[in-house]
Amino acid sequence: MKTFLMPLNAEEEIYYLKKMKEGDLEAKYILIERNLRLVAHIAKKYQSAEEDTEDLISIGTIGLIKAVSTFKYEKGNRLATYAARCIDNELLMYFRAKKKTSREVSLYEPIGTDKEGNQINLMDVVESQEKDIFDIIELKGNSKRLYEMIPKVLGKREREIIEMRYGLYNRKPITQREIADKMGISRSYVSRIEKKALEKLRVCFEKV
Repeated sequence: MKTFLMPLNAEEEIYYLKKMKEGDLEAKYILIERNLRLVAHIAKKYQSAEEDTEDLISIGTIGLIKAVSTFKYEKGNRLATYAARCIDNELLMYFRAKKKTSREVSLYEPIGTDKEGNQINLMDVVESQEKDIFDIIELKGNSKRLYEMIPKVLGKREREIIEMRYGLYNRKPITQREIADKMGISRSYVSRIEKKALEKLRVCFEKV
């Protein structure tokens, strides 16, 4: 796999986003090129013997281009947070379309293996999307602020699920299925609570 350029820092990113908004196409190309490392990182989740890595990166790059073209930097967020969701969505759409050409999509059908050789399916990938947001936030050095927000923004059940799901406070992260078993509720209900809690945290984080 080719070597990708390092991501832009916050100041560089804003500079090129403003230049792009002014109509500078070169600035747009730079924003895309300097975020290809993120595409490669996300594409790894979908690797399998049947899928060529370069093809997955190409598909993910379509999501990155969409993200760069529609991103609103005025909100104060980093492009990577928004782009990660767009890249994931593009790859998921590809796999769903691919499955539909042969038979009905099953979220539990294997699509590849992880680094340890464990089988993964679409549901595992869907469940892991939100976690990328936390990874990016922590890389930005804002985990302390996030920890402070959790007890203020989330209800008791929301807080318990987020803590278990993402391994906060030195806990081991567990899946939605494991949380459902522990709490005696359905996995889909856990998923709804988790998504609602993440949205609360995202909104609060963006306001700071």
